[in-house]
Amino acid sequence: MQIGVLGGGQLGRMLALAGYPLGLRFKFFDTTAEAPAGQLAELVVGDYADEGALARFAEGLSLLTYEFENVPVAAAARLAQHRPVYPPPGALEVAQDRVAEKTFFQELGIPTPLFYPVQTRNDLLDGLERTGWPALLKTRRLGYDGKGQRLLRSPADLEAAWQELGGQPLILEAFVPFERELSILAVRGRGGQVAFYPLVENHHAGGILRKSRAPAPATPARLQHEAERIATRVMEALDYVGVLAIELFEVEGTLWANEMAPRVHNSGHWTLEGAETSQFENHLRAILGLPLGSTAPRGQAAMLNLIGLKPDFARVLAIPGAHLHWYGKEVRPGRKVGHITLRADTPEALEAHLGRLEALLAETKD
Repeated sequence: MQIGVLGGGQLGRMLALAGYPLGLRFKFFDTTAEAPAGQLAELVVGDYADEGALARFAEGLSLLTYEFENVPVAAAARLAQHRPVYPPPGALEVAQDRVAEKTFFQELGIPTPLFYPVQTRNDLLDGLERTGWPALLKTRRLGYDGKGQRLLRSPADLEAAWQELGGQPLILEAFVPFERELSILAVRGRGGQVAFYPLVENHHAGGILRKSRAPAPATPARLQHEAERIATRVMEALDYVGVLAIELFEVEGTLWANEMAPRVHNSGHWTLEGAETSQFENHLRAILGLPLGSTAPRGQAAMLNLIGLKPDFARVLAIPGAHLHWYGKEVRPGRKVGHITLRADTPEALEAHLGRLEALLAETKD
């Protein structure tokens, strides 16, 4: 069976690595010939608007999925006329527009930050009267890893933010005084069966995920149940199949939805060594209609992204419980080029090894 993957980045690469033990073959579609998934499987290079390229890509495929949420909906829908596509293109459509996404959450009764659509400068001023200061101004589409957004702390920030982002559809969001950032990774099979990984605690800098801890420390069972209820509502409403990630804010003991990703997710990389079944294998099981694997954690786990740096591999692997995942990408400032997972039997052991690893990465950066 050959699986087609729209997008050839590191997430696709890890899908292929998870699928080969299951006897699967892969074909990738990307706009660049340097896409890292091309190191592992056939890579078709083309534009998503090129119907001929998409038709060549679809030849011989059993079904399709995607590894990033900015795949044009029209391309996914066109392919869905000829091959099964999971998750459904409707999930892409919701996730690609921040206004549509937050409206969708609210319609399902899921709390979100206050938001206001912005087309003009007057819209922005009207929105700020509702959200107050500080607030976040973001593009409605295509922003990721902190790109396409500006924090408005005071009126002094207004002009520069409008000069940078104005002239395109935007969203203004009230700043949420959250205690921490969490994420829930859920998986739903073709028959409707569901499974949930434990909540993950995430730490960002510059809008980019830097570190994840799983299970999230000091998390009461009611928060896990609340996150699972949120994910279930979303998946059932979309008739979802595959892995879904929802980024959440913990606010005074409750959960607010920030955004969702209809795909495998960076905050789930810890599952490669830290869970009975990785998010990548479970995504494939789900879209193939196979039984879902156990999502139980194997002790304590953490994940550190390698962003714009290449550490000494031998020193990384000398740390107990450390596993290196290198994406085969050219190192550039601000670019995710790999990640390291850590696994330990106790929180204390994990903290000790995490401290060593973070010190090593800080030394590499310096």
